[in-house]
Amino acid sequence: VQLQAYGGGLVQAGGSLRLSCVASGSIRSISAMYWYRQAPGKQRDFVARFNNGAYYADSVKGRFTISRDNHKNTTYLQMNSLKPEDTAVYYCNADIVPTGSFYYDNYWGQGTLVTVSS
Repeated sequence: VQLQAYGGGLVQAGGSLRLSCVASGSIRSISAMYWYRQAPGKQRDFVARFNNGAYYADSVKGRFTISRDNHKNTTYLQMNSLKPEDTAVYYCNADIVPTGSFYYDNYWGQGTLVTVSS
């Protein structure tokens, strides 16, 4: 099982980006899908979660929207009104039951860099 995140890049403050994360491999089911971010020199922080509804960190509420396409095993993070403090490596994360298993394992993607210039 792998998670592949993409869509990062350089954007000016006030702009938008859309991140995508695709889960692939031998997957039986996916529960929650998440986005985290890690700014330079800081810890990795929760950004958003989608599992029977969307949940957000206070710092991104009203600006970011998480969504999910279950048929494609994909989660998206639409980021609007970006600020320089949103600059970070964004990681996707998911609770997945691999084929042949009955238990959820937690998986991380490789991260995609988002840079917001002022």
